[in-house]
Amino acid sequence: MTFGALLLAVHVLGAIAWVGGMFFALAVLRPSMGFLESPLRLALHEQVFRRFFFIIWHIMPVMLVTGIAMEFLFYGGFATTPWPLQVMTGTGLAMAVLFVGIVAGPWRTLRRSLAKGETPQAGEAVQRIRLLVTVNLGLGVLTAIVAMLDF
Repeated sequence: MTFGALLLAVHVLGAIAWVGGMFFALAVLRPSMGFLESPLRLALHEQVFRRFFFIIWHIMPVMLVTGIAMEFLFYGGFATTPWPLQVMTGTGLAMAVLFVGIVAGPWRTLRRSLAKGETPQAGEAVQRIRLLVTVNLGLGVLTAIVAMLDF
């Protein structure tokens, strides 16, 4: 396996984990939690987000580094990179910024609210997280579609 192939494999596996995790959370997990009482649902959200965000906190910088490294390794830098890859870089950076915003904003609010027993505020934070994850999922799907245009 060449170094470039290794970079691509790590990058694609990270994308699968990130985008797949968001899809699972929105399309499978959330609808399946409807029968739980609010305090249990909030506690489950906190546990799921804690684990998922920890994973993405480590995957996201690896994806940024591998993506940029491939642009320089395969194309000599940003100026000579084909437009689909430039779009992927932009959407990837937007996803990273949005993820940091989720962690610094509503995720922090959710944890604080649960620690204080403030169930309504925790519920609002979960809704904000869901909305922002939905936007990030859309960006991830767009990025995957654009990635296919390069082939």
